[in-house]
Amino acid sequence: MKYKKKKKLGSFPYISVVFSITLALFLIGLFGLLILHSNKLKNVIRENITIQIYLDKFVTENDKIRINKLLTRKKYVAKKGDKSLVEFVSKEDAAKLFIENSGEDFIEFLGDNPLRDAFNIKIVPAFQQIDSLSKIKTELSKVNSVFEVVYVQNLVQSINKNITKISLILIGFTVILLITIVVLINNTIKLALFSQRFLIRSMQLVGAKAGFIVLPFIRRAGLHGLSAGIFAALLLFGLLTYANSVIEELKQLQSTNELLILLAIILLLGIVIGMASTYSAVKKYLKMSLDDLY
Repeated sequence: MKYKKKKKLGSFPYISVVFSITLALFLIGLFGLLILHSNKLKNVIRENITIQIYLDKFVTENDKIRINKLLTRKKYVAKKGDKSLVEFVSKEDAAKLFIENSGEDFIEFLGDNPLRDAFNIKIVPAFQQIDSLSKIKTELSKVNSVFEVVYVQNLVQSINKNITKISLILIGFTVILLITIVVLINNTIKLALFSQRFLIRSMQLVGAKAGFIVLPFIRRAGLHGLSAGIFAALLLFGLLTYANSVIEELKQLQSTNELLILLAIILLLGIVIGMASTYSAVKKYLKMSLDDLY
């Protein structure tokens, strides 16, 4: 004669629940990585928006020093630490770079170097809108010994427009994905607890309080969520390690602190969603009538 194994209060299918939560958390983490990398890429693009300030043909060394000091004091010029991102490019250096890139010695052909000394300045993101850049251009064009101020207006417009669109799309997908994942985990746990509904009712009938019945389920759900979070974090770490080995430049878009925070959020989400869904499901069965349980 075969005896059925007695069900333990708070127990429900471990593998199926952990697998489902792990998959859900992995998707959240994957999308989180996408957001982190896209934000970093956005910052890198913004950090490389440059204005070129071309000087008069026969500018003096004193004028170069004066203009350099003027630029370093401007609030719209980006800084790295305490150093303003102002770069001086002499016409000789510009000519060498052009010849290296093009392979043609235009100085020998023309008999003279038509290029000009210039300053390249990086712009603070807050001043990267078209109207702000236009004001900066007008202001710097009035400086003595400045011949011309140039920036790629169409590129700046395109960058600002596309960054706004991408940000809105990512936020929308994040909200939809999070809602979908929560519903998925919630339904998985409800189905897993379905087999425990009569045991819950039996405990109720013998006088057990709701807290006494719910606690074992909550405790086990927390462990399941933690296990799923660890598995999901390991999968993400493995995927990221592989991606970095294939695309070396990807490391430049990563911050160790941000990645650790993302992994911690995944662990916390696994525990919180698992416990909350379990609590909701058990409370539902506690309130059901006997007829509804069948």
